[in-house]
Amino acid sequence: MTLKLGRHEFDDQQTLMMAIVNRTPDSFYDKGATWAEDKAFERVAQVVDEGAEIVDIGGIKAAPGVEIDAAEEIRRVGSFVGRVRAAYPDLVISVDTWRAEVGRVVCAEGADLLNDAWGGADPELVDVAAEFDAAIVCTHTGGVTVRTRPHRIEYDDVVASAISDTVAYAERALAAGVDRRSIVIDPAHDFGKNSFHSLELTQRLDEMVATGWPVLVSLSNKDFVGEALDLPVGERLLGTLAASAISAWHGARIYRVHEVAETRQVVDMANVIAGRLAPKRAIRGLA
Repeated sequence: MTLKLGRHEFDDQQTLMMAIVNRTPDSFYDKGATWAEDKAFERVAQVVDEGAEIVDIGGIKAAPGVEIDAAEEIRRVGSFVGRVRAAYPDLVISVDTWRAEVGRVVCAEGADLLNDAWGGADPELVDVAAEFDAAIVCTHTGGVTVRTRPHRIEYDDVVASAISDTVAYAERALAAGVDRRSIVIDPAHDFGKNSFHSLELTQRLDEMVATGWPVLVSLSNKDFVGEALDLPVGERLLGTLAASAISAWHGARIYRVHEVAETRQVVDMANVIAGRLAPKRAIRGLA
């Protein structure tokens, strides 16, 4: 299915890199390296040079922390989206927010995609996406409260739950008027899940792909990778790439990442092996 992300369209063979740009002072991975606006803008330039088709701009870290109201979130991301839109007209701009109030401001500034990491916590976010002809990411969180960590959460079947909830969210977005081509589903690794849940979702990601909705995965440096290998945040790249390869094999379309170039190579290689892509150069034994 052709993927329509705001003003941009991609054919059904294209996989997309969504580069993370944090406008926060306390992000778990970069520790506030792009908190200053100019540093965040330099990060955008870097990931565009590395080949990212999408930047995902966030103003609040997902983990528990200082309370950030909508006005402060808008201060962090609103005008910054406008700055990036003016500089990069061909770039897909995503904003990581669950708030409709924030979504309306960033879409007016030129955002193409609303990445709702909290599973429809604000039911009006789909209406904003429809109003601005924006795309939306529909995630599975198991119903946990926004910005909380899961504690002893249980599922009879975590994959079935992820499929049921994300498809229901996608259908709600469709009913609200969002273009079918602009709806993406995300199992949301680690959100409302322990590491065993995230591993099972990776093992069985093909079942989510089989729903027909494009699938986004956000695997980069997540705790399930760290716990699988007993490694801290700064040492999870290889584990992340292994999980990305499995996700590519299963047919994921969008990869939310910190390391763009490395993930692109891994995803492309997996898709060449799977037969979805042709080798970029094949002369061995033929020339």
